[in-house]
Amino acid sequence: MTGTKQTYVGQSLPRLEDRPLLTGQGRFAADISFPGQWTMRVVRSGVAHGKILSIDVDAALALPGVHAVWTGADVAHIPPIPFRLTGLKTLEPYRQPVLAQDIVRYVGEPVAVVFAADAYVAEDAADLIDIAIEPLPAQVRATEPPGAFAEGLSTEPGVIRKGFGDIEAAFRDAHAVVSLELSVGRHSGVPMETRGAIGRYDEARDILEMHGAAKVPHWNRDTIAQMLGRERHSVQFFEGHVGGGFGIRGEIYPEDVLVCAAALTFRRPVKWIEDRREHLIAANHSRDQTHRIRAAIDAQGHILGIDNEFFHDNGAYIRTHAATVPDLAAAMLPGPYRVPAYRVAGHIRLTNKTPAGTYRAPGRYESTFVRERLLDAIAAEVGVDTVEIRRRNLIAKSAMPYTLGLETLGTHIVYDSGDYALLLDKTLAAAGWDELQTQLQARRAQGEKVGAGVAMFVEKSGLGPFDTVRVDILPDGGVDVITGVASIGQGIETVIAQICADALGVRYDTIRVIHGQTDRIDRGMGAFASRVTVMCGEATRMAANKLRDKALQHAAQLMQTGAESLDIVDGEVVRIGGGPSMPLRELARALPDGLSAEDTFESTHMVYPYGVHVAAVKVDAATGAVAIERYVIGYDIGKAVNPKLVEGQIAGGLAQGIGGAFLEEFLYDEAGEPLSVTFADYLMPTAREVPASTILITEDAPSPLNTLGLKGAGEGGANPAGAALAAAIDDALQRPGAVTRLPVTPMRLKAMTSG
Repeated sequence: MTGTKQTYVGQSLPRLEDRPLLTGQGRFAADISFPGQWTMRVVRSGVAHGKILSIDVDAALALPGVHAVWTGADVAHIPPIPFRLTGLKTLEPYRQPVLAQDIVRYVGEPVAVVFAADAYVAEDAADLIDIAIEPLPAQVRATEPPGAFAEGLSTEPGVIRKGFGDIEAAFRDAHAVVSLELSVGRHSGVPMETRGAIGRYDEARDILEMHGAAKVPHWNRDTIAQMLGRERHSVQFFEGHVGGGFGIRGEIYPEDVLVCAAALTFRRPVKWIEDRREHLIAANHSRDQTHRIRAAIDAQGHILGIDNEFFHDNGAYIRTHAATVPDLAAAMLPGPYRVPAYRVAGHIRLTNKTPAGTYRAPGRYESTFVRERLLDAIAAEVGVDTVEIRRRNLIAKSAMPYTLGLETLGTHIVYDSGDYALLLDKTLAAAGWDELQTQLQARRAQGEKVGAGVAMFVEKSGLGPFDTVRVDILPDGGVDVITGVASIGQGIETVIAQICADALGVRYDTIRVIHGQTDRIDRGMGAFASRVTVMCGEATRMAANKLRDKALQHAAQLMQTGAESLDIVDGEVVRIGGGPSMPLRELARALPDGLSAEDTFESTHMVYPYGVHVAAVKVDAATGAVAIERYVIGYDIGKAVNPKLVEGQIAGGLAQGIGGAFLEEFLYDEAGEPLSVTFADYLMPTAREVPASTILITEDAPSPLNTLGLKGAGEGGANPAGAALAAAIDDALQRPGAVTRLPVTPMRLKAMTSG
């Protein structure tokens, strides 16, 4: 048997993870129950800022079916929730307690929790708890002077400062200076599935379990174990299906700690499922930045230096992401352009709003909007078109790898590879840019308000420092790939199976990828920062290659030949050139210890995919509506393991980018009362608002930092959408610089057209 090897990497193969979802066998947090479980209901503050005077729980405790009520005093021994990323020492006093201690700082903050026989009793009991709060002045604007967080603590806990080059000389020698004030409103991920957590204590094994984990199960396990004073191996987390991630899900929230602490205390399973209003006022918000930026340019519009000061509204506390979002905004703002000198100061400000965290392309959605608006303003200042000004400032392919001179997420920013000008040309060609300009000009002459815009960006992905993978050959011939990552909808079971199949020599549909189960592998980094395909993919390739070599060595002994004369094809060990073969399952059965291999991929640098968005819109001045008539995305990710899944990621990200550009915004009144607490107030795009898009996936710049040349693909659909659409609206109105704030709501657009 000679066999013909199938190649899986690069093929748009069907997703392996969809069968249970399509057949109604999904296991989301709400689907998980245990005998004798209690329900937890959170009682939340209705005041944005105030001093807790009293909490009367007697009426709630008297209600039949109520087992217990906790207030802050009951959990005062549990420390505040620590940081996972980009933690600064100055931020530590601003961490969130699991229940409010003396002071409430936002509407929705957990003040008490009820434990009852079922959800109905728990909700009734929560309504009976009487909380007396003395209101205090609310801080609702991050751009206003800082106030007091607590005694001796300001509401500006830190300032992110970065830079390189001689910024003073750049502005001294400038032909002109272009200055803008730009803002991105507060919005966030609103997944179909709200948050949920189920704590269960197995007394016989002395194991505390949490079901409903997502994103970073190993870090969450270790952290909650530490918070509750337990050994890490006595706590295990289990990820189920996840109805949307986007950065917002899977961090440690107060509710996660509370269900685990309650399961330990009461020796009962405890279940908490968030309702939609809770989600809109309690889960992480994001974005919400105001930038005051200026650029020094020469007479041709070449950038000499950029100076930026911005204010990041982080809400009431610093949660697990710590300074991640403002740090990324500061570090990634230069994008694909040559910037000889750069200085940035990012003010982290606390307000009496829901605490903030990451959301798809965190910090980059904001900084790309700001940078690309700046490029458009430079084009207007110099008198050239917006495409030409970008060409003049792009980093050349010959400059790669390009050291930016900045750090973020603990790594130096070194663009690993890229041909930005080539992708710009390809994307403009795919959009029919020259013909489009002719058409738009003719339509504007007829009175239509139509226009087109371009935005470019550099993303970051593949954050280390490691991923470990174990590959097992099972007695039935199947293959288990056991990972420390998590699945939040990105298709990792399929992608990792494709990589393993090519390296090992088996069919991809015989592979089962296991993730998010801390009892199956001792360490892992989870799923965030578009890291899984890069880090776990390379670790999978390495482990599969190691297992292949091991299998061939053992098979050579049994088949009485040299390992170099053997290969693995479709799960069979075959002789090259023909002859007897041996199924891998038989080889695994023949070995006393089975057939398994483990390997770890380590990386100290991220990889940097990059892209171009082109948008064409029509503006209705009477209603303030914007219709997207054409949308084209070019994205170079080095190597697409499954191009169709990449397209799906980009299309989904675009929908979220459009939401932030036109519709989604968490608004508050002057007292800190949230005004966007239902879907009637917090608007999201539907199929009507999201256009069919043309997506161009290119592989012109594979990464030299991993064998397959992989770069992540999860955030490029969202990143520059607000910037591209803002530019298109400017063009439609024939008013350069008209859009200075996202979202461009109908009321704001009408104000532009009437101003």
